[in-house]
Amino acid sequence: MGTRGRKPKPTALKVLEGNPGKRPLNESEPKPEKKAPKCPSWLEPEAKKEWRRMSKILQELGILTEIDASAFAGYCQAYARWKEAEEFLTKHGTIFKTPSGYIQQVPQVSIAQTYLKIMKDFCSEFGLTPSARSRIHAGTAKGDTDDPMEELLRLV
Repeated sequence: MGTRGRKPKPTALKVLEGNPGKRPLNESEPKPEKKAPKCPSWLEPEAKKEWRRMSKILQELGILTEIDASAFAGYCQAYARWKEAEEFLTKHGTIFKTPSGYIQQVPQVSIAQTYLKIMKDFCSEFGLTPSARSRIHAGTAKGDTDDPMEELLRLV
């Protein structure tokens, strides 16, 4: 059995976006500590670079927490494999001639497309697409102000 409709957006993203739907926020949603998880040792070197680059940014926004390690590792590993396929294509091109003389696309084209889609899916989960970013209002997370009225207005 599948679920219907869009999957729910994490409350942290709704708060950063200013709760544009004006629906009540889930106050009982688990709130893990806003601390970036440790980078897994098994990630490819390029994935580790991406982990270091993005984890600080996401932690500052309060989006990346310790329980997100697997999802974020998936994003970073997909990034590394996408980059590797793209570098191959830049160096060798997108087509080759088979021994029988037919022109064929190199496998790295579909590999790059597959990992780009995986990255896009993870990016939407973490609010990293341009459209998701356009809805985020930095510095508007709950607790950023001492004004109780501002806090109340954010929930409306």
